[in-house]
Amino acid sequence: MRAFPVRAAEAAGIYRRREVFALNIQEQVLALLDEVLSLNGRGLLFDADTALLGSVPELDSMAVLAVIHAIEERFNIEVPDDEIDGSSFATVGTVVEFVSRLSGR
Repeated sequence: MRAFPVRAAEAAGIYRRREVFALNIQEQVLALLDEVLSLNGRGLLFDADTALLGSVPELDSMAVLAVIHAIEERFNIEVPDDEIDGSSFATVGTVVEFVSRLSGR
């Protein structure tokens, strides 16, 4: 009798993970940036060519660290120190490429 709720919970967890992976990486990155940088929906309107580092005042050096931490959490990846440089945060597109490369997607 106890096995059924565990299986149902496992199935629900698998379903949620599939939902997350089904979302476009760019959409997830936009939501992450909007949330971490407290852009109040403005970040959801960005596109791949939107300049970030040096153009979005909320994205300072401390915010970059917060974004990296959020990327690690949301995409379940580890960002090696030697992978971090300013070019990865130049535009939304470069962040998406960064996440895609590190997550193997």
